[in-house]
Amino acid sequence: MKNNTAFRIVLIILISALFGYYIGVNKVAVDWKNYKPKISISSKEPPSVLTNIDFSLFWTVWDKLSLDYYDKSKLDSQKMLNGAISGMIQSLGDPYTVYLPKVQNNNFKEGLAGQFSGIGAELGMKDKDIIVIAPLNGSPAEKAGIKPGDTILKVDKETIAGWSLQQAVSKIRGEKGTPVTLTLVHKDATSPSEITIVRDIITIKSVDGWIKPWKIENGRWKIDEECKNCAEVAYIQLSQFGDATNQDWTNLINKLNLRIQQNKNVKGLVLDLRNNPGGYLTDAVFIASEFLKQGQPVVIEDRGEKGQKTLSVSRKGTLYDTPLVVLMNKGSASASEIVAAALKDNKRAILIGEVSFGKGTIQQAEDLGDGVGLHVTIAKWLTPKGIWINGEGLKPDIQIALDPKDPTKDTQLEKAVEELIK
Repeated sequence: MKNNTAFRIVLIILISALFGYYIGVNKVAVDWKNYKPKISISSKEPPSVLTNIDFSLFWTVWDKLSLDYYDKSKLDSQKMLNGAISGMIQSLGDPYTVYLPKVQNNNFKEGLAGQFSGIGAELGMKDKDIIVIAPLNGSPAEKAGIKPGDTILKVDKETIAGWSLQQAVSKIRGEKGTPVTLTLVHKDATSPSEITIVRDIITIKSVDGWIKPWKIENGRWKIDEECKNCAEVAYIQLSQFGDATNQDWTNLINKLNLRIQQNKNVKGLVLDLRNNPGGYLTDAVFIASEFLKQGQPVVIEDRGEKGQKTLSVSRKGTLYDTPLVVLMNKGSASASEIVAAALKDNKRAILIGEVSFGKGTIQQAEDLGDGVGLHVTIAKWLTPKGIWINGEGLKPDIQIALDPKDPTKDTQLEKAVEELIK
């Protein structure tokens, strides 16, 4: 009897355990089946241009991933949403129309503000390749041998084929003191090189300048600080068009202008836009206005069906009559090309150096909330003569390259000085 009672107890426990297991397994199955990443769907109606688009396929794919993907921990709804938006934008085939999640948007703003942590190189895209537009002066990138026109193949041994520009920038940036390894092909090389760079805090001073005496020695123009009767040349280096550019420019011009106007030894000014990756369009108009008289055209916005709009000088400058030479190279892009083209087309300056980068579009930056940003190409820009330089670059009046065998010899600057003094 006792044995029967014990058997029944064991049987009941076993049945209960089996029943619990069955319920548990089925509950897990039901839970996985009903699992969906958390996402808040706004009731905002789609714009009229999309009212005939059927989004059911999108939600079908979303549900399939939610139901069938084996590793549910990978179903991050925010990443999936970001990926969907990025994919939509990439379908335009425009490397400058981009969706910037919080980190990338913050990186972009830090760059324009003049300080960030990274290697100090401006990147761009050409023919779907991520290339170096220009390393910043004195940056870890420049010290490591990064050159304008270098094509980046890998970051920390991970191939970047198919990456967006923002993905590459985000991967290369990082905390001060940490290393990043780039596999790249130098512009004139046939095989790749691997370079490890230690990240640092990059501080960008957008404007710098001086006035110094020059003399010719052994066929070369050289600065001679001790020469009292030598011809002098003013020099302004403009490294970007960022948040502080206009104020920095005004402060420097106020210091230099009086000497330029009163000192008969000053023969002119060199505006150095080499390796300037660009920035704000309004800053480009502001800088060009220092040398062009009111009413002269700076740039033409071409918004397609919305028509064209010419942006002209609207402020009073101080250097209308000062002889001017502009230096440019393949690292000169966007806003720096706008300034150079305006001065060239208005016959205000001689352009010396190399063909520029060739970015002929204008982007509008918008904050979408929660730190997220969107850059949309809203127009092409044309030179005052109506030329679109996109992909072609701006050709200098005097084309001259630096001497690759002697980096201390600035042949472009020397040529600019020669043009002003001769």
